[in-house]
Amino acid sequence: MSILSPSPARVVLLCGPSGSGKSLVSARSGLPVLRLDDFYKEGDDPTLPLVAGSSDIDWDHPESWDAEVAVTAIVELCRTGRTDVPVYDISLSARTGTEAVDVGRTPLFIAEGIFAAEVITRCQELGVLADALCLSRGPVRTFRRRFLRDLREGRKSVPFLLRRGWRLMRLERSIVARQTTLGAYACDKDEALGRLAAAAVGRRPAATPAPTPTT
Repeated sequence: MSILSPSPARVVLLCGPSGSGKSLVSARSGLPVLRLDDFYKEGDDPTLPLVAGSSDIDWDHPESWDAEVAVTAIVELCRTGRTDVPVYDISLSARTGTEAVDVGRTPLFIAEGIFAAEVITRCQELGVLADALCLSRGPVRTFRRRFLRDLREGRKSVPFLLRRGWRLMRLERSIVARQTTLGAYACDKDEALGRLAAAAVGRRPAATPAPTPTT
């Protein structure tokens, strides 16, 4: 009698502006989670981009993130259920070690982070994508949530957080527009949880009009 291997897992890519609630939705889904923020480049990397007209590193630019290594980890999780990933300390802008991520035999897991949309096409090409979602809650609400979180966690200095916060608030609608152009579906928390539940049982929900973010 032959023993069938478990079917490969698939990934839901969960993106959205910083502070839009990706970690909250991921936790409430009950699915295994891969944190894509752990694939940031280190602070001394010479390829890091700068904010235009400033000496600040632009941590919201895709070039501050290692997409190739992230995709490798996603594919390995899909095919084997396990991979080793960096442990990244945002306050230090540095990788402080590695850890194993094990999704077991689950058929679905979430990869969440502000750059998740950057790898939608690649994951489609590799046949591992189940869905791609972009959370949107409105610039003012996102600004408030992001600032309080970053302040509580001591991610960066207060002046840096304020400069970054105001800049991202002004750019939020264009960030969401870019991520949807890359293939993510814009939705709020409740709809995201519904689509995750549908993907978990192998059913892709019909597209519905994306909500209009409110201020």
